Amino acid sequence: MMPIIDGHNDLPMQLRARFGYRVEGLDESRPDVQTSLPRLRAGQVGGQFWSVYVPSDLSEPDAVVATMEQIDAVYRMAAAYPEDLAIAYSADDVERVIGSGRIASLIGIEGGHSIATSLGVLRAFARLGVRYMTLTHNHHTSWADSAAVEPAVGGLNDEGRAVVREMQRIGMLVDLSHVATVTMHAALDTAFAPVIFSHSGTRALHDHPRNVPDDVLRRLRDNGGVIQLTFVAPFISADYRAWFLAADAEWRRLDLPEVGWWPPAPRPGEDPATVRNWPAGDPQAAPEFQPWLAAHPRPLVTVAQVADQVEHAREVAGVEHIGLGGDYDGTTDLPSGLEDVSGYPRLLDELAGRGWTPADLGKLTGGNILRVLRTAEQLAEEPLWPPAAAR
Repeated sequence: MMPIIDGHNDLPMQLRARFGYRVEGLDESRPDVQTSLPRLRAGQVGGQFWSVYVPSDLSEPDAVVATMEQIDAVYRMAAAYPEDLAIAYSADDVERVIGSGRIASLIGIEGGHSIATSLGVLRAFARLGVRYMTLTHNHHTSWADSAAVEPAVGGLNDEGRAVVREMQRIGMLVDLSHVATVTMHAALDTAFAPVIFSHSGTRALHDHPRNVPDDVLRRLRDNGGVIQLTFVAPFISADYRAWFLAADAEWRRLDLPEVGWWPPAPRPGEDPATVRNWPAGDPQAAPEFQPWLAAHPRPLVTVAQVADQVEHAREVAGVEHIGLGGDYDGTTDLPSGLEDVSGYPRLLDELAGRGWTPADLGKLTGGNILRVLRTAEQLAEEPLWPPAAAR
């Protein structure tokens, strides 16, 4: 069966926040992070889109710098573990790297703020191997609406439509996770190549603004794109989302430090080992918070509920248009049995028990996103990632 090609993993952010961007230690399964090379092997992961996330409330110039630092971290990961990881720029690269027994490392930008409203910056990132960009994160850009706040520009304005067209012209995937529903429709109206959702759920099963409505899933089918179903518990379970919102309210009532601030990168000459910004373990481990947690245990979210999401997307969009995007190391809110990247086989076993064939599981695990990647390359007028002869 096709190995997992996962759409979204935030390990580079964790490397910045917990380890001062040190890449040593990926060959160990550390409790502070959900991703390691042994766990990826156990999870049957053959390809990973590494998210080079930076917060969407950074100024745009600062976001460009921070995104460059994140991209650098991905390249240094691959350089530090050449027997396990290799940067992939194309569908052929992914197949070649998987065939060599390594994990194909692709790059995805999480939010259009990272390009500072500049097509030149967009093209520069494409030349560095960025293969998708999520149009927004949790704030609007000046040209696209996010799902996290009320729409302001009506989905996409003229600049936003130009960004989508340029992304597809150069072969970069348009990612519609995090965007408002009106933005999903506007992007699909504009797109001439397949689009993706790198880490989203289905709104029919849980009415969360980060999830995708059925009418959009039907349009995604007609577009030829893929939704990569995520494992984020608040996107899967209404009970968990209610608990999550209550926990956040209690955290704020206790006036505890905000979890998820953006720490500085090491300065020139600074020892990265001294730049440790997040506490070890669960960010909700503050002693003051423990009485509330004891009185309000996290609701159980199961592998079966994730499978329900996958099956609904298959029912509406079709088996050719689904994939997986766990969002590991971007959340601590995960289903039981899917707590780290070693857990994918449990989901596949659940689906096999429901009658999924090996061929259909192969489409889910990686075949579909690989097809979309290849189609985007074929439709690109000017692909900008390095040609094979230059590598």
